[in-house]
Amino acid sequence: MKRLHTRLLALCIGVSLCTAALCGCGVGSTEPEAETQASVQTEVSTETQASAEPEAASETVAALPTEGAEAGGLYIEPIPDISDDFIRGMDASSVLVEEKSGVKYYNFEGEEQDVFMTLAEAGVNYIRLRVWNDPYDENGNGYGGGNNDVATAIELGKRATKYGMKVCIDFHYSDFWADPKRQHAPKAWEGMSCEEKCDALYEFTKESLTEILDAGVDVGMVQIGNEINYGMSGETKLANVTELLRAGSRGVREISEAYGKDIQIVVHYTRITDKAQLDSLAANLDSAELDYDILGLSFYPFWDGSMKNMQRVAELLQERYGKKVMIAETSYCYTSEDGDGSGNSFVGIDDLVEGYPATVQGQASMVRDVCAAANEVGVIGVFYWEGVWIPVGKATEDNSPIWEEFGSGWASSYASDYDPEDAGLYYGGCSWDNQAMFDFDGHPLESLNVFKYLKSGSTAPLAIDSIPDISVSLNVGEKIELPETVEVIYNDRSANKEATVTWDAAQLAAIDVNVGGNYEITGTLEDGTMVTGHVEVIMTNLVRNPSFEESDTSMWKVTYAGDTNPTDYQVKEDDAYTGEIAFHFWSEDSDMEFSIEQEFTDLEPGTYRLCAYAQGGDLSSDASMELYAVTSDGEQTEPFMMTTYADWKNPTIPEIKVTDGKLTIGVRIKCNARSWGTVDDFTLNKVSD
Repeated sequence: MKRLHTRLLALCIGVSLCTAALCGCGVGSTEPEAETQASVQTEVSTETQASAEPEAASETVAALPTEGAEAGGLYIEPIPDISDDFIRGMDASSVLVEEKSGVKYYNFEGEEQDVFMTLAEAGVNYIRLRVWNDPYDENGNGYGGGNNDVATAIELGKRATKYGMKVCIDFHYSDFWADPKRQHAPKAWEGMSCEEKCDALYEFTKESLTEILDAGVDVGMVQIGNEINYGMSGETKLANVTELLRAGSRGVREISEAYGKDIQIVVHYTRITDKAQLDSLAANLDSAELDYDILGLSFYPFWDGSMKNMQRVAELLQERYGKKVMIAETSYCYTSEDGDGSGNSFVGIDDLVEGYPATVQGQASMVRDVCAAANEVGVIGVFYWEGVWIPVGKATEDNSPIWEEFGSGWASSYASDYDPEDAGLYYGGCSWDNQAMFDFDGHPLESLNVFKYLKSGSTAPLAIDSIPDISVSLNVGEKIELPETVEVIYNDRSANKEATVTWDAAQLAAIDVNVGGNYEITGTLEDGTMVTGHVEVIMTNLVRNPSFEESDTSMWKVTYAGDTNPTDYQVKEDDAYTGEIAFHFWSEDSDMEFSIEQEFTDLEPGTYRLCAYAQGGDLSSDASMELYAVTSDGEQTEPFMMTTYADWKNPTIPEIKVTDGKLTIGVRIKCNARSWGTVDDFTLNKVSD
């Protein structure tokens, strides 16, 4: 899931919550009585069972090719040993609200066509659909993000079944998004004890799954929770979450048996970079003897580390706990453009994985390589997350009325009361459109065919896919040294090479290295291909230990209110802007008020520029934070607000006049308990005398 708008994202992967091992509800309180189990069996008549069988596909969907093909310029290296049963999955939860918003989907011939038929023709064999309990406010207005209630899952699931695809039902057990950052209980469960929630979850699972099966949806697996590393349905104690999982599992097993269907149960985690945590969570499931079949893992290559690490985690979980593993979510961009004016989660060149450009071929190569790496270690399949979530309207238009009415943005304003800390502040459009597998107008990209060609591969005339822009930086007064060669990425990446580049001498001579600034310069390859270089002249940073990478932090003064210091220097690369260390804050129980500052006494007279970087989340609306600079003439401040994981804010004070050499710089923050964040990379430059 996931990382749905520029502020969310990663939304979803950076929260540190404490889990306790004690449960407030009885371990045996959710076990079914034998009489109850029997009644479930008898309630399902032969007629009902027959009605639950999936409808025969009314359209013929082409089988997977056995030989390679030329596919519109798309080059796919074959994975010869991949099984035809390997899950080639797609989350398509947003389709219905997209269509209600006026979006049209087309086939590869440019004809309007049911998007599920197009997916099936492209080799997709499994559809994943999220389900929220009640994603509507008291007046019936949808929260957005697809308004994914049970009725929506039924309508979409029937269409997937029609074209021969199995369906994974992804119960979030929430009324809106559930992920590591938030696991809100459904409104109807507010105030319930753990034991009462277990009963409610059990009943919701049974009733919902019964409705879905009775409608003819071919359910092959059910997720009991979504990215539940730090909690589920408002419960954060590990033992309580385990009891909720036990209730969900029991509900699925009873309905599965009653309908005579083999429905696999999935437990879904993220934070794959933290192997120790995942091992601990899986060990807890094992010791609790939870009845489930598959461990689902989110793996976004631009957020979640290397494929080698993904393989190591998957192998560990399979070997140690004897469970199947699948990649429940992955994705990659095909462009850096924003299709609806609402911002993208995957924003630009800094997010790209080396060797995978923001192109259709780059997207296809990434999906192919994730599948190959997963298959190599026995992972049973991969689901691509929301490859059908494309823009509603144009980026130059105000699309908010449509997002609000139909729920086709990541969140509507109607979700504010339920999710005030995120939806209440940042509701808007789709942040995933540049990672879809359809273009902004609904036409399928050639990369969608990667699923069809995983085994056979596909060929194409050799062509340059991308030449990454070259970026160099230097301090004021230093000599510019541009590379003599650049990497050329081809559609067949085995042909990638370093090519000699000649830089424009006149443009190079025009760059004033004595003044800070950013410059562009043009280069030419031997074959005449043009490339672009970016030159940044950096003014000297006067802050000592500006990103906290040095062990000596004595130059920094930290003050705080209360008896407990809520800050530390955290060694965690994911939460640092650069390097591995950042100034971190978190408190389980108490509101926080603190500052970090550095003092200068011998600066040259002149004008200075100060900035820093900060990210964090779960902050209440009355939280305050500011960058500050204090001179003999007074104080200057620049307020800012942290929003969500990896949404780095860069507060800046552009003109600070120092006359006597004295200056104090810093950041001060007042915020609520259970909010969190990091501050990193202070920069102080002299900009003029």
